[in-house]
Amino acid sequence: MTATRAEERTPDPPTGLPRISGHQDALDGVRAVAALAVLVFHVAADTGHTFRNDPTAWLLSGAGIGVPVFFTLSGLFLYRPWAAALLLDGHRRPRTGRFLWRRAVRILPAYWLVVVFVMATILTGHTGDPWTWLKLATLTYTYDPHPWWHTYLGPSGLGQMWSLTVEAAWYALLPVTATVLGRYARRGGEDPGVRARRLLRAIAVYAAISFVFTIFMFTPHLSVQLGVFVPRYFAWFAIGMALSVVTVWARTGAAAPVRFCRTIAQSWGTCWAIAGVLYCVAASPLTGPTDMVTLDSTWTSELRVLLYGLVAAFFAAPVALAGPDDDGVRRILGNRVMRFLGRVSYGVFLWQLAVSVTWYRATGHAAFTGGFLTAFPVITALTLAAATLSFYAVEKPALRLTRRRR
Repeated sequence: MTATRAEERTPDPPTGLPRISGHQDALDGVRAVAALAVLVFHVAADTGHTFRNDPTAWLLSGAGIGVPVFFTLSGLFLYRPWAAALLLDGHRRPRTGRFLWRRAVRILPAYWLVVVFVMATILTGHTGDPWTWLKLATLTYTYDPHPWWHTYLGPSGLGQMWSLTVEAAWYALLPVTATVLGRYARRGGEDPGVRARRLLRAIAVYAAISFVFTIFMFTPHLSVQLGVFVPRYFAWFAIGMALSVVTVWARTGAAAPVRFCRTIAQSWGTCWAIAGVLYCVAASPLTGPTDMVTLDSTWTSELRVLLYGLVAAFFAAPVALAGPDDDGVRRILGNRVMRFLGRVSYGVFLWQLAVSVTWYRATGHAAFTGGFLTAFPVITALTLAAATLSFYAVEKPALRLTRRRR
């Protein structure tokens, strides 16, 4: 097949295409929704709401959808420079050292602050244990087969950080992953359309690893602890990686990706309606128990990976593929409030359980008791306050450090 036939191109240079670098306001809103969804999930769990067997409990437990949205955004933002280096002239492959340095400076200082707070106020009985400090500080505690906290998610006040350990592992593997994908794509020749299609096929195989890995979680003599290992979540990262390939491919002027980007971006209402329906299905018992105690089965776990991934895809894709002139999603997710919440979203994720546990202890509430509607506004306000202080005191100065080094 000739290059002309393989890659039909638009007659004029494409305009109104999604950005492939820089800041995007509406994606701040996506990040904010993800962080607040995780907060809803944890408050519902802490108040015992997810232990009920009713549709409300299902819907609130489904708010864990924030995690696949976060992973999708990571795949979109962080793989995009490698995709650009493969498909566009003038784009260089990211340097591994700089990439890892920037990721470490972005996530670790604010995380360390939370660890110090939790160790000093909640886990006071273990402040003299250097092994605990080391595991928590290096985000390797989920790999301990016999932790003193008796749960694979993590100690009190830090239970949500399992997903950060997954992120950190994915960051460490991304340069290698991108190299393997790139070599496969280059075997298709110089035509960017052929390379893009090969990349998308390879990313689909990469996503399939999640479903194979999930089977091993329930194999005799193995452990459900594998559920917090990064291969289980390749599929959710792969969604963002595929979106990054499409956005970069559209920049070549190829008709197919340009048309796809514009169709999805203009159909944001339909996509979000589909995401809402899928969310209701994903939050139901079809994807496993809501009480966080009863273990999943193989099939409910597989279905969870699939359905949660589809919800993240239909929610994030119209925003990721929108051009600068698409006002629909920008008005909703790119307004001033959502941009602010997006900026402090990492702090919201980091502080929510530390704030929740501290508030419960201060008020004398027993675990898994209380009213969700009473607790949520208070914990949300306190978490936002802590996240805002963390952003301006720690995260923003750290970002300046990476810019100075660059």
